[in-house]
Amino acid sequence: MKTSNTFPHTLLNRRRFMQAGALTTAGLALPGLAQDMRLATVGATAQTQYGRVRGLIKDGVHQFWGVPYGASTAGANRFLPPQPPASWSGVNDHFQIALNAPVAPGAEEPAPVVTALNRLSPTGEDCLNVNIFTPGVDNAARPVMVWLHGGGFSAGAGNYLLYDGTNLAKKEDVVVVSVNHRLNIFGFLHLADIGGEKWAQAPNVGMQDIVATLQWIQDNIANFGGDPDRVTVFGQSGGGRKTTTLMAMPSAEGLFHRCISQSGVAITGISADVANEGAERFLGKLGIRNNQLDRLHALSTQQIQDAYYSEPAIRDLGMGPVIDGNILPRDQWDPTAPSYSANVPLLVGSTETENGWIGPPPYELSDADMLNNFTTRLAAGDAVKGRELVALFRKLHPTMRNQMLWLTAESDNTRRWDAQLASRLKYEQGAAPAYLYFFDWYSPVHNNRMGSYHTLDIPFVFYNMDTGASMTGSAQERYQLGHVMSAAWAAFARTGNPDHADMPHWPAFNPNEYPTMMFGDTVRVNNDPNKEARMTLAALK
Repeated sequence: MKTSNTFPHTLLNRRRFMQAGALTTAGLALPGLAQDMRLATVGATAQTQYGRVRGLIKDGVHQFWGVPYGASTAGANRFLPPQPPASWSGVNDHFQIALNAPVAPGAEEPAPVVTALNRLSPTGEDCLNVNIFTPGVDNAARPVMVWLHGGGFSAGAGNYLLYDGTNLAKKEDVVVVSVNHRLNIFGFLHLADIGGEKWAQAPNVGMQDIVATLQWIQDNIANFGGDPDRVTVFGQSGGGRKTTTLMAMPSAEGLFHRCISQSGVAITGISADVANEGAERFLGKLGIRNNQLDRLHALSTQQIQDAYYSEPAIRDLGMGPVIDGNILPRDQWDPTAPSYSANVPLLVGSTETENGWIGPPPYELSDADMLNNFTTRLAAGDAVKGRELVALFRKLHPTMRNQMLWLTAESDNTRRWDAQLASRLKYEQGAAPAYLYFFDWYSPVHNNRMGSYHTLDIPFVFYNMDTGASMTGSAQERYQLGHVMSAAWAAFARTGNPDHADMPHWPAFNPNEYPTMMFGDTVRVNNDPNKEARMTLAALK
């Protein structure tokens, strides 16, 4: 059997696979394997436009790990738009995850319960790859759900244990695809305005990578049992910001048909002026003039990393999409919903205590510290308004302790505000519905210190509550909530409407009632659940 040498770190030949099975069955560790291959068997092959690939079968689901959709982004391809991968003959085995994009040295999530699900797999610039989970390599034309990972635009990876799509694919008969793409300086160094013709099409290459993924899906996913005409892009936090940025990109128009944004909406981007200044300062760190940009291709990944993370830090450098006037013609969701995705339905929401994942936080917050937070961070330093806000939130949530009260107020003012704003703008556009949700199920981990925190909805959507037990605990009630949420997300992917038989009717958003699906100890619809807080905070913005 011939295997490609393009991605040698991802491939496992049949003999090694059989050795791995024997060793793991015997209970021995096999060095170099990034994931548990016990109970997996060699699976089917599928044809891509670049060559044939073979995956595994585990729990009845076909898994293809680290399938390339683009060439290496190192060397002559660095900081330029993605290029197609080299074609190969024979069959390539995709039994193991491939490289993640380079991230900050030692970077971890704010919550150790999430870090526990990070594979900490190797990184490198040969990172344009996808993981595919499908119930059948056939012509069943299943809905396709494309997962964009969190970590802002600068960190994270599509390879986390939490993002394994096996359970969601099996339970809901969908094809799940998780994506790796360029991040931080490698994905968002803005050279289009200072580099001449060669670089004119090279802004926001990290987002261009995702567009290339969607094009690859259009061209290939039917051979993995998926329907290229029913593609849903979904993501959380930075992944939600990526999905809502795609909605504003002309090059992505028509490549996806629904959009789900969990705790992250990209309202505005980085201005070209700020991005140009940052790029020139970064080049100065490297001793490269504007007319010498090809020298960037001769540097090592480590040299780029060293300059990027050295002091002094450069404001907004590599931190996300730049409003370049071409790839991103204007701010993503300001002042209106983007026109390129007018016909794409949107499902969007937040968790009740988003920043409960930072730390985790202390169990309690003193009255003085809470008042200071309300005053300085919500009331622009106005002590009178700060005290009024504290009184309001105590009235609205009389049984909440101070720490949860503050985290709820902060979420109302940030990620919840953005989700509600996107819903309203989508409604005003008048071409496709928005569906708004509010996740208020509280995790018991860390002695109830985190509440309904940022990322907590992910294991329920993927039906990965057991994999994510570090996040969710072990209560039996998790399974019913996971069933309802995963089925709703899949129903939305299937039809553009999240309704299904095991939950209440989910009304489309309208600005008169703000209908909101509440996912918590009970699943129910509340109209404008934080109305008084929302209107009070709006008056302070």
